[in-house]
Amino acid sequence: MDQRIVEFIAGLRAAGVRVSLAESADAFRAIEQIGIRDRDLFRSALRTTLVKDSTDVPEFEKLFPLYFGSGGPPTFDPNRELSPDEMRRLKDALRDALGDDAKLRQLMRYLLEGANPTREELERLGMQAGVPLARHPYQQQWLTRRMLRQLGMDEEFQALMGRLIEKLQALGMSRETMRRIGQLAEENLRRLEEQFEQYVGAQIAQNAAQDARERQPLRGPDLMRRSFGALSEREIAELRNQIRRLAARLRSRAALRQRRGKRGVLDAKRTIRANLRHANVPIELKHKRRHLKPKLVLICDISTSVRPVVEFMLRLTYELQDQIHSAHSFVFIDDITDVSSEFAEHRPEIAVERVLADNPPGYYNTNLGFSLAHFCKDYLDTVDHRTTVIVLGDGRNNYINPRLDAVQEIKKRARRIVWLNPEHPRLWGSGDSDMLQYQPYCDAAHHVGNLAQLAEAIDRLFDAR
Repeated sequence: MDQRIVEFIAGLRAAGVRVSLAESADAFRAIEQIGIRDRDLFRSALRTTLVKDSTDVPEFEKLFPLYFGSGGPPTFDPNRELSPDEMRRLKDALRDALGDDAKLRQLMRYLLEGANPTREELERLGMQAGVPLARHPYQQQWLTRRMLRQLGMDEEFQALMGRLIEKLQALGMSRETMRRIGQLAEENLRRLEEQFEQYVGAQIAQNAAQDARERQPLRGPDLMRRSFGALSEREIAELRNQIRRLAARLRSRAALRQRRGKRGVLDAKRTIRANLRHANVPIELKHKRRHLKPKLVLICDISTSVRPVVEFMLRLTYELQDQIHSAHSFVFIDDITDVSSEFAEHRPEIAVERVLADNPPGYYNTNLGFSLAHFCKDYLDTVDHRTTVIVLGDGRNNYINPRLDAVQEIKKRARRIVWLNPEHPRLWGSGDSDMLQYQPYCDAAHHVGNLAQLAEAIDRLFDAR
């Protein structure tokens, strides 16, 4: 708990609350006197000793539950609730129902044997769920549910509980005992969820505090290399101001490629045919003409986890409109929407703002698979043999069918598929990420965790091929 309080104080400082060493020492002395059993008293003691200005109280109240949750209560121990004979029957039933499924065995240890997750287990589940990338409090509940899914809290778990009840009935367990076991499991599940939520909240706050400690007044190229998830509102605004300058550089490079590529590559057959009429002396060279201006179809995930990247992606692409033959844009969370008309009628910065305002984030689940299938059904005519299809997203489907058949259908028609993913490649395929299943269908897959990487990926779209 002492370490958690130290981290909480660091989080307050990172958020702009002035906390001196003397005030930190006062907080520890106060907690030493009152203890931590009474959560309200514990919060009041920290607020009294650490907060001097009433304007800092809202920041304190926002950060406190991220570090301390609802108290992190221990799970109930069934050994205190059930007799030795009942516990033996329960363990026998669990052994028969679970078989060799290690993941479900671990889950049932938490729910029916009173076990608590270790720090190592929390960190492993958090890594698989993507907690190290989280920076915002609104991600807490979503990541908590994702961690529970890592343990097997899905339809398979419901089927397991049905098998367990059948085994207990076969072993002669009374209805009253099974009712108590059900209550224990439900209570332990609630408390396990609280522990996960507290862990996620603390990690979010620590990540934000670490970013604040590392953050220096960055400008230009340095700021472009800061992770999208670590940018403050001020830094995002500064990058918005640089977009046109960055787009101008990319436009110049694309135009230079266009001029260099007009001659194309040597066409040997045309050269031989053209020179037959004068016995090949002198030689008149013929070249293959190439269409360097790409046709683009953009399919962008605008859910909470990817949203910061979409704005810069769309603005950069449409600022380069004069180097693109044509572009069609689509956005999705749980279904796909054609937003091309917005960019036809407005400047890129205004169009992006309107698109994001019309499609706000929410608590509905991302459904990339359904969106791709909808695209194939209604919008596949926007793709032909000259089209580069760009998918911007983390490839996470909330354990829903990824619809690889839809990606295969798009690949048959497109010149190439390029995937831009803001998540680090280490997280591809973890948890509900289907990125490793999509990747074989892509001609290229780029990590775009910051603006510099995004600009480099867009620049590659104009490479001569």
